Amino acid sequence: MDNCKKEVLRIAQTAERKGLCITNSGNFSMRDVETGYILITPSHVSRENMSYDDICVLDIDGNIIESKNGRKPSSEVLMHLEIYKMREDINGIAHTHSKFATAFAVMNKPIPPIVYEASAYGGTINVSPYRSPGTKELAESIKDTLSKSNATLLQSHGAVSLGSDIEEALLNSFYVEDVAEIYWRILAVTGGKEPPIISQVEFDKWKYPDQILFK
Repeated sequence: MDNCKKEVLRIAQTAERKGLCITNSGNFSMRDVETGYILITPSHVSRENMSYDDICVLDIDGNIIESKNGRKPSSEVLMHLEIYKMREDINGIAHTHSKFATAFAVMNKPIPPIVYEASAYGGTINVSPYRSPGTKELAESIKDTLSKSNATLLQSHGAVSLGSDIEEALLNSFYVEDVAEIYWRILAVTGGKEPPIISQVEFDKWKYPDQILFK
């Protein structure tokens, strides 16, 4: 379990260091595939001063299994638990407040798949309707947008990215912010004219080059 805690801490600190969130904003979790327990960053603890013993461990129903320093799980823990209940294929979640993605969340504007990176998280990034942070209503609000996609915007709040593990969830967060910035800059240059999008058919037909052979 200590190795899992260290991994959650590493991902959370990497996200802050790379500009996906600042100070206490955002939260990160993973599901331990062996126990089914959820490990999540604590509430109101600076990531700069956070240790792996601050990471909280819960079961899927929200019962605290371990909290060595008496920390409370992130206030968004209900959202994380709801996603894990809904998506058995998901074992990592990153909730960030990255600037370009959050700008579109504030505008309640989906981000279309304008570059191939969008295929990593499922194409269009839709916006989940606004609900107060930390509430059961917020946890319920993401069901439609994350039922098949691995990324969503939370209206007037931030972004959520999913992965088969927490490393992939973080990678998808980077993709989300990168595509959001590209889209923002295109709209600024074109005066709001929408760029062409890449179709799902195009994403689906991509495959690794046949010409590369392993011997």
